[in-house]
Amino acid sequence: MEQFSVTGMSCAACSARVEKAVSAIPGVTSCTVSLLTNSMGVEGTATKEQIIAAVEEAGYGATSKTTGNSKASANTSAEEALLKDKETPILKRRLLISLGFLIPLMYVSMGHTMWNWPLPSEFSRNPVALGIIQMLLTIFVMMTNQKFFISGFKSLIRKAPNMDTLVALGSAASFGYSTVVLFLMSHAQMQQDTAKAMSYLHEFYFESAAMILTLITVGKMLEARSKGKTTDALKSLMKLAPKTAVVIQNGQEIEVSIEEVKKGDIFVVRPGENIPVDGIILEGSTAVNESALTGESIPVDKEVGDSVSAATMNHSGFIKCEATRVGEDTTLSQIIQMVSDAAATKAPIAKIADKVSGLFVPTVIVIAILTIVVWLLAGYSIGFALARGIAVLVISCPCALGLATPVAIMVGNGMGAKHGIMFKTAVSLEQAGKTQIVALDKTGTITCGEPKVTDLLPVQGISEEELLKIAYALEKKSEHPLARAILAKAEEEKLVAEEISDFKVLPGNGLLGNLSGEKLAGGNLKFMEQNAQISEEMRQKAEALAEEGKTPLFFSVRGKLSGIIAVADVIKEDSPRAVKELQNMGIKVVMLTGDNEKTAHAIGRQAGVDEVIAGVLPEGKENVIRALKKQGRTAMVGDGINDAPALTRADIGIAIGAGTDIAIDAADVVLMKSRLSDVPAAIRLSRATLRNIHENLFWAFIYNIVGIPLAAGVWYPIFQWKLNPMFGAAAMSLSSFCVVTNALRLNLFKMYDSSKDRKTKVKKKKEEPIMERTIKVEGMMCPHCEASVKGALEALAEVDEAVTSHKEGTAIVTLNSEISNDLLKKTIEDKGYKVLEIK
Repeated sequence: MEQFSVTGMSCAACSARVEKAVSAIPGVTSCTVSLLTNSMGVEGTATKEQIIAAVEEAGYGATSKTTGNSKASANTSAEEALLKDKETPILKRRLLISLGFLIPLMYVSMGHTMWNWPLPSEFSRNPVALGIIQMLLTIFVMMTNQKFFISGFKSLIRKAPNMDTLVALGSAASFGYSTVVLFLMSHAQMQQDTAKAMSYLHEFYFESAAMILTLITVGKMLEARSKGKTTDALKSLMKLAPKTAVVIQNGQEIEVSIEEVKKGDIFVVRPGENIPVDGIILEGSTAVNESALTGESIPVDKEVGDSVSAATMNHSGFIKCEATRVGEDTTLSQIIQMVSDAAATKAPIAKIADKVSGLFVPTVIVIAILTIVVWLLAGYSIGFALARGIAVLVISCPCALGLATPVAIMVGNGMGAKHGIMFKTAVSLEQAGKTQIVALDKTGTITCGEPKVTDLLPVQGISEEELLKIAYALEKKSEHPLARAILAKAEEEKLVAEEISDFKVLPGNGLLGNLSGEKLAGGNLKFMEQNAQISEEMRQKAEALAEEGKTPLFFSVRGKLSGIIAVADVIKEDSPRAVKELQNMGIKVVMLTGDNEKTAHAIGRQAGVDEVIAGVLPEGKENVIRALKKQGRTAMVGDGINDAPALTRADIGIAIGAGTDIAIDAADVVLMKSRLSDVPAAIRLSRATLRNIHENLFWAFIYNIVGIPLAAGVWYPIFQWKLNPMFGAAAMSLSSFCVVTNALRLNLFKMYDSSKDRKTKVKKKKEEPIMERTIKVEGMMCPHCEASVKGALEALAEVDEAVTSHKEGTAIVTLNSEISNDLLKKTIEDKGYKVLEIK
């Protein structure tokens, strides 16, 4: 995605105009514009120059954000500068100047005219002088806020009116009408008709023209300050980026700027310093605080060979590292990019508001004109009719509609980032909360992914330490994954391994060796039955361990059984609680594993999942997800390379952060910590964000539905209710501020608090009729050809499955949504085969 900064936008109608202009460029496949961050994300083949030209033609400015890898630091600084709140100081200055002229204007127009506040006699006896003073003070306020008029009338000329157009029309109409009244007053004064001239004082709307501009500026300033707070999370991430690094060059330590560090450079970090780039420790050991990236405040021990990440804090030791990822490739830069990309995308729910915003301003202008005409036809004065029309213009606010979704998305995304939960797009943040089924990969997701010793069961007369020593001596020379668990346990107990001779490995069975002339044996039950006598009691214990999903390993000395050591890939501490939380949220939890039924169900029972699907081969996970999707909206949680196809196929793919880069690339949500409890937290946050968006849209729509009829005077004939344009302007100012403030409440949301969880009713997927198409293909000669065509077709999002046959010369595709025959044909012919017919 190519990102751009956009200038000159003031409301949702502006962002809709920019989006429409860029989307019309040939080669642009998608364009999303964020009013909140004044940014735009564009995908496709169109050039930067074409995109910038289209934005400028629409009446706005655009610059590209993209820079190269070596300039990642400068890029971060530019992003930081872009997010800096520049609007508030400018608006504050404008507001203070406006108030300086508005206060005396209100004193003259309201205080003196309505409540007889004192004025010099030269003015109080001369209504024309009072009118001229009001006009001059209003002109100063209008000049101070000229941006509304420049932007508003420019947009009107381009036939793309925006919020500034409404404000400019309302204020200009008030000023224009009042100026005409001033001329009429002057004429009456010249005719020496003082009574008539004085009566015109109550027809002035100069104060409304000035008050509208000032109140809108107040609203804009409050909105700018609140919008600034919504990007705090992103700004704090950017501030973490280190500016310098200490590298070793020619045997000397030299401090260089961060953009000068290259992959392969050796750098050093002292206690209390931030790690500058991602790297691997070559010398030293330390504890690293990774809270900046994962949200986990407890420091993590690191030693030679361990990886470290940029922006994490070195707590205790001096370390020398080799740079492995620099610039835009560092974990921190990728997190910033994820949050930034998410802000530049649009949630599906935002499209409703965008459609409304695009038509909103022209509709309001038409309503305002109709309001004036209707009141004039009803026999009311021009002043009364105009006041109603102006009130309609200034109370209508497309900004509240436009901001309702992006501010909530930005705050929700920032909250997630603080806790190590990264939503890649606004769509993933919205859709995660609608999940009905969560499929969990067992290894590394529910379990730790590494076998550990769970039980030591020595026979009578042998201690646990003696049993462990025997196993340690044998397993030390073994390469088997289960051996590592026994080695780790022995090292934890600080045992010393004795040297054995005549060591033999019998693959799939066990180990043999000699220790001081005594024969040692270790392995599974089948192997050990040939090397030692095993009592019925020990057999039963071994079966019980196997029932619990553990692997019993038997060890003997001189043909006599010494005992059993059970090894298992143990479940993570938080897994059962996380599963329970998901179930309390009304979500079905399914565990996928390649293990046998017995082991799988044992782990499933411990974790508390609803369903266990065992014996799933890596390539079969995608098919399981396809089947689950027919039951409801499915999320897949995994960490390995073999999980990538399933993560892509799921409605929402969630990658555990400690997993592989491929899994992370395939996922929609990335959990920086390897904690399963972050899955319900992510869903909880998504639901809270969606709830906040609904609240914002409700208030934005209701505000306009109630406000516009009131401003137009619909209730005046019945209840004598009418709205002064000044109060309309105040209401308009507060509407956007209220929406943004409501979104900021998300910062108080406790995503790990499960006490308020409830089963959310999500519409179940309708049973869709199975759509199939049979394609006659010429040129498939062998199974390799079949696989080529099958792979190409199944890569299409609309294709669930493709069954190919070179003997029949057909490809039968099962579809999940409509797709054009032309696309199917092109996909196959791009692989070098000819399509004869599709039916």
